[in-house]
Amino acid sequence: MRQRRLKAPANSFSDTAFYHCISRVVNRDFVLGDEEREEFVRLMRVYERLCGVRVVTYCVMSNHFHVLVGVPKKPEVMPTNQELIATVKASLGDLAATNLEYDLEQAAKIKSVQWEEEIRERYLRRMWDVSSFMKTLKQRFTQWFNKRHKRRGTLWEDRFRSVLVQSAGEPVAAMAAYIDLNPIRASMVEDPQEYRWSGYGAAMGGDALAVEGFREIDRIKHAAIIETDSGTGNETKPQWSATEVLERYRQLLYGRGEERGVAEDGSALKKGFTRQKTQEVLAEGGRLPRSAYLRCRVRYFTDGAVIGSKDFVNEVFTNLKERFGQKRKTGARLMRGLARDERLYSMRDLKVDSVNLGS
Repeated sequence: MRQRRLKAPANSFSDTAFYHCISRVVNRDFVLGDEEREEFVRLMRVYERLCGVRVVTYCVMSNHFHVLVGVPKKPEVMPTNQELIATVKASLGDLAATNLEYDLEQAAKIKSVQWEEEIRERYLRRMWDVSSFMKTLKQRFTQWFNKRHKRRGTLWEDRFRSVLVQSAGEPVAAMAAYIDLNPIRASMVEDPQEYRWSGYGAAMGGDALAVEGFREIDRIKHAAIIETDSGTGNETKPQWSATEVLERYRQLLYGRGEERGVAEDGSALKKGFTRQKTQEVLAEGGRLPRSAYLRCRVRYFTDGAVIGSKDFVNEVFTNLKERFGQKRKTGARLMRGLARDERLYSMRDLKVDSVNLGS
């Protein structure tokens, strides 16, 4: 019997929970070409709006995808009918909104509160929930894919995997970099900005929604930075331009995406940027980032279940202790391979290597 998906407790942490979601094509077949990846991104944006979540960054590969998604807490006051219609119009288009408006009007005419709530629930049940977002996205893409390729049956290998990521400090930025480095690790491009089916590639191409994702990363990472306005004495958080945000993220990618190790044939054991290229990019953009989260084994970012500070992981463990059995007394497990001042913790202590989802 499979366990319920691990989600952030409703009464803790922050207003938004962040999840790294991964899913592979059945048999791990390489069937996602240019057209398929374009359609996946389009549908992702459609259901992002409908479900009330925020895609921070993403990467659609040839046989799997990664999505880093922020899921706000469910509001105490549900949207009005007009607000719900506006959301449907913005995501699914005029026809769906018109049909919803008509159904609600008919329910109002006969004064059926139950019917009205049933109509609203068709949409509300998909909102502010990572599982509903991913289920809807995968189902809708499968329907499109099967029609396009005249096939039947499931497209995805299994239910999606997810890692809960701490919504403060470095972890969200570390996870985003792991995702956007996928095409580099797979030797598909020489520069991550060249891969247009990723958040970073889309942002560098001028996609406004993708740029907002990196603003979110920057906001989370620098939330503790406070500046004082010399004129008023008021404390304000700094506002950086999109260019500055993307330049900092580029430094992050190159600082963490350097190739690692040497195989017997002289090639890199872990593919990435050459030392020379990394130094060139960092010299152009600023100092080398201190963090080295991606130098540890990438399994933490797909199998770690929860990633963050020791207190964060332990708080999740305390709230969901029954999932782990009576013998488990503590939650946080130190992620190996990090500098002392850059420590991160995981819910799982990964001791055995498995298939790398990063390529």
